[in-house]
Order: sequence, then structure tokens, then C-alpha cells
Amino acid sequence: MRFKIIPYLLILACICCLSFVQDGKKKIVFFGDSITELGVKKGGYIDLLNNRIASNGQTNQFELLGAGIGGNKIYDLYLRLERDVLEKSPNVVVIWVGVNDVWHKSMMGTGTDYDKFGLFYDAVVQKIQSKGAKVILVTPAVIGERNDQSNPQDGELNLYANWIRQYAAQKNIALVDCRKLFLDYSIKNNPKQLDKGFLTYDRVHLNDAGNQLVADAIYEAITK
Repeated sequence: MRFKIIPYLLILACICCLSFVQDGKKKIVFFGDSITELGVKKGGYIDLLNNRIASNGQTNQFELLGAGIGGNKIYDLYLRLERDVLEKSPNVVVIWVGVNDVWHKSMMGTGTDYDKFGLFYDAVVQKIQSKGAKVILVTPAVIGERNDQSNPQDGELNLYANWIRQYAAQKNIALVDCRKLFLDYSIKNNPKQLDKGFLTYDRVHLNDAGNQLVADAIYEAITK
């Protein structure tokens, strides 16, 4: 009888181990605007991250969840933080916002003033950290791909990106500097100063190359 019980005990042990691995997954929520909303679609940067995780045999280590909504600015993230992020009990939250805060000023007369941007941003980060989750910050990348600082919103976008860089350094928070990544890429690949077609298809939203560049950078951040 004792020997008949052993296989069942082994099966039970395996189930317990699998449950432990499942529970041990690092849940990562990607919080942002339309760039992140599109990121979960086929070929998007979150989809590419999932593919890389699977190909590296890491599916038991990570669970990726998208929480992007088109048109969102930092105060939109603040307003939906509890429902769309904290209720999911994440281990890590990747915050990528800022383009609409600048872009919508000229497009729609909305946007977010610089001083208010910092206040809302800090409030979002503090609330996430108060729940015990790690934060990874991402600088807004581009509104136009010319690298000679002649895109209409370059000045303001640099200002907001610099704020995020300084904030990350002061708070010792991990940073993925997409603003710098995209500029460096454009300097190497865009000598004719075209405003789209290298990393974006419309000056803002990512094409295949842009999604791959972002996926590679964020993978390095989440696996550190």
C-alpha cells in the first residue's frame, strides 16, 4: 500500500511546485497612452517582449499586462491608477507617458503644463511605490524624427524628458531613456532629416523598427 501511495505523492508534489512557479511570476503592468495601447497588438513592443520571454524559456518568470489608453496624459494615468493598475497587484509598473502632455497643447489646446506634469507624475509614482511595486520610468520619445532639434515640439519634449531623467536619478528609479535612444538612432540613420518612417509611421507611433528598439531596451530593464 505504501508503494502505491508514492506516485500520488509525487504528482501532488509536482502540482505544488508548478503552483509555486505560477505564483512566483513577476507581474509587470505597462501604463501609458496609445503607444502602449498599441504595444499589446501583434508586433507591438509588449507583444515582442512576450515573444522574447517565451523564446528564452522565461514564461514562468514574467506576466505582462498592458494598460495603455489612447490620448492619455499624466493626469489621466493618475485618475485611473487604482482601477487599471493597482487592482492588478503588480510587482513592476512601467510608466511611459508625456507625448500627449506636450503634443496636445498645439493640437487641441489641452496638454499638461510643465509644473503640473511633475506634480501628477510624482503622485503616480508614490502611490505605486506605497503598494510595494517597483517602478520603471520611460522618457517620451519623439514628436517627429528629425535629429537637428527642428521638430516643432522638440524644445518642450526635451524639457519633460529631462524632468523624468532628473526625477529618476533623485529617486533612484530605473529609467529607459527612449528620448535618447530615438535621437541616437535618428542621428545614425536619418541624414536627410525626414520627420517619420524610421522608428515611427506618423511621427509618434511606433513602426516595426521602433517597437523592436523599445522592446529590447525594456527587456534589459525588467530582467535586471
